[in-house]
Amino acid sequence: MEYYHTGKFTTQEIVFTALMTALVFVATYLPHIPIPLGYAHLGDAVIFLLALLAPRRAALFAACIGSALADLLGGFALWIVPTLVIKFVMAEIVYRMARSGSQIGGRTRVAIALLLSSIWMAAAYTLAGAVLYASLPAALASSPGLLMEGLVNSILALLLLPMLRERFPKF
Repeated sequence: MEYYHTGKFTTQEIVFTALMTALVFVATYLPHIPIPLGYAHLGDAVIFLLALLAPRRAALFAACIGSALADLLGGFALWIVPTLVIKFVMAEIVYRMARSGSQIGGRTRVAIALLLSSIWMAAAYTLAGAVLYASLPAALASSPGLLMEGLVNSILALLLLPMLRERFPKF
């Protein structure tokens, strides 16, 4: 069923997107690992998997809103706007690169997309931290944690992808 190209929201799309948004929220909110200026989590693995498996609109919405809700309810409301932009671009990088008709092999293309998305995330949050806290040194202190978060989430997504590709609903 290909309802995402009609421009209309169906009940199935709304329910699926809401469920995926909740999944991003839970994976971001619950494994709260403190790092300078914020926290690390496993929500990006869910975002990566959605960008690889779900329709674009659902993946982007879930990435942005699920992550922003985790910031809001986790006491990091200051980060909501940067998070909305950063997670949108993260999901878009993976969606476009991994699903492109590039000559690069499938697994390699996915790995490169996850790597670039993780680098974007670390750089963007570092820059946002420097602006929000008016301190580049403080923001740079969070970079190693953000890069490690990106690496861990990328590896987790790569490990889960083959299993979920078989079981994920087809749209």
